[in-house]
Amino acid sequence: MISPLHIQTVREVVRTGSFADAARNLGYTASAVSQQIAALERTSGVLLFERRARSVHPTYAAFMLVKKGDDVLDALDSLERELRTMASGQKGSVQLGSFPTASARILPRALAGLTRDRPGTKITLSEGEPDELLPELLDGDLDLQLVYRYDLFPRTWPEQIVETSLMDENLVLCLPATHPLARNGARTVPLRDLNGETWIASRPETSGAQALVRLCKSAGFTPDIAFRSNDYAVVCGLVARGLGIALVPALGLVPDPGLRTLRLSRRSPQRHVTVLCRTTNTNPLVKVTMRELMAAATALEDELTAQAS
Repeated sequence: MISPLHIQTVREVVRTGSFADAARNLGYTASAVSQQIAALERTSGVLLFERRARSVHPTYAAFMLVKKGDDVLDALDSLERELRTMASGQKGSVQLGSFPTASARILPRALAGLTRDRPGTKITLSEGEPDELLPELLDGDLDLQLVYRYDLFPRTWPEQIVETSLMDENLVLCLPATHPLARNGARTVPLRDLNGETWIASRPETSGAQALVRLCKSAGFTPDIAFRSNDYAVVCGLVARGLGIALVPALGLVPDPGLRTLRLSRRSPQRHVTVLCRTTNTNPLVKVTMRELMAAATALEDELTAQAS
């Protein structure tokens, strides 16, 4: 098989017209160059050089090998440069998994920074609930997965997964603008005062809905949940039209003229946004993407804190 070394040696012999001169320029002995050429001639079955008393004369095969070999060397150089770029995290691909509110609020900022600094990066996104996408992360189909967990519904992950915190968000009480609690000027409300209200929540199997039930039970009642949707825009829209109240993560809050927000009077329960990665993942873009995610989440958390104050 022809190697890059063979091409370089033949090229130098063609250029100098001498095994000895080519050897001197390449840092070999004349004998080593002669042996390389002889081995290549045996392997290829063609004569590359006519040996003369004081020089060697390239055959057509040698000229052809040099001409096409230059293209091969250029292609190998280009491949090597591209591999170095990928190894340094300047180019490559990263596969992300996320849940809807993080996709809407965190990812646009993070990915804008990533593509601005590394325009050759290919990004793919799969969206779903944490448990839906976790198998893809474990199988290696995802590099990173944004997930969430609630104070009242803790989560653990498989041992081959490392979890990194991105941000903490308060759960906001959403009321219709016509609700008495929204019209009395109060900024906080005790949870126990919400007994008997009609609630709007996510689907029963979600950790958000289960956290709501646990929270209300800690205040001595079971919430009367009439409407369910995993789309917080739908939840906020139903609240704004007077169909119930809801406890919504700050990232999921969709402003509406018919909507008012309050805080629970005791320490507000929180949802924690984190990112998961396999401990064995060697993709150099993972660290780069993590930095962008953390920067975007920190900026967003500061904005949400300022809005709530």
